[in-house]
Amino acid sequence: MSSLRKTLRAVAVAVVSATLLAPAVPARAEPSPAELTRRIEKSSTELEKVVEAYNKLREEIKTNQAAVARLQTRIGPLEQETERSRADVGELAVTAYKTGSNLTAADALLRPGGADTLLERIGMLDQLTRQRQEKISTFTGNQRKLIGQKTQLEVTLGRQAVQAREMTAAKKRIERDLAGLYELRRQAYGSATEKPAPRPDAANDAPAISGRAGVAVRYAYGAIGKPYVWAADGPNGYDCSGLTSAAWRAAGKSLPHNTRMQWGAVAHIGRGELRPGDLVFYSGLGHVALYVGGGQVIDAPSAGRNVLKRGMNLMPIQGYGRVR
Repeated sequence: MSSLRKTLRAVAVAVVSATLLAPAVPARAEPSPAELTRRIEKSSTELEKVVEAYNKLREEIKTNQAAVARLQTRIGPLEQETERSRADVGELAVTAYKTGSNLTAADALLRPGGADTLLERIGMLDQLTRQRQEKISTFTGNQRKLIGQKTQLEVTLGRQAVQAREMTAAKKRIERDLAGLYELRRQAYGSATEKPAPRPDAANDAPAISGRAGVAVRYAYGAIGKPYVWAADGPNGYDCSGLTSAAWRAAGKSLPHNTRMQWGAVAHIGRGELRPGDLVFYSGLGHVALYVGGGQVIDAPSAGRNVLKRGMNLMPIQGYGRVR
């Protein structure tokens, strides 16, 4: 056997031996169903916090828009009043210049005439002085108000611009996080979202409750099976605070579309006082549900899921609230 052939055989044997003796590289294990579920729950909780922050920002923008509208409504008439008072002051100055009517107390005393004439002059002087002071004061006051309102408008518009940028950034983050969550759900369940299954007669399942609370509860029953849609408040989809605000809006009560703001708007009650229509808030104020009696709530759980009725102890509870 030639030396070249011997060398090649030795190399081949060495490679095979090395392959056989090398430690095996374990194949990457697929996450277990339990691990996927844990990741989905964690991602859902984090995403809901971001969604509620987005909802809060949107509520603040609505408040600022209303403030801008009010300010703009006030500024128009104020500008007109300021212009009128400016014209009055200008007219006073022109009249005084043309007629020499800048009457002083010394003039009134030195001019000839009897006591009656003197008193008339002093009275006229006093009246003219008051009129001038009133006109000048009105002009000054209107001008000050106008400057104040315009300054407030500029501040509010500036705040709006900042909020608009924050809103755009938050939306991008939500869409990115949502894509990750949907991918986890596809791995775990084969589908990113549950199939919407609204029941047309679901509202008929609601317990007989009188008053506005009954209207809110029936609305929530009617939403069962509709999909979670972030930042939505119906009628085709909801997030958690969107569902509670929509239910109470149907009952004639306005609630902000944000869990933390709703917590600030309701009367806080104890667990033993709970009755259908009350709100159940969860730890961290990242989630809210509508209590429907019997220890049950209806809520919009998280992205990929549908509105459902379930036991209220679904996560640690922060507190309970009654819509006033």
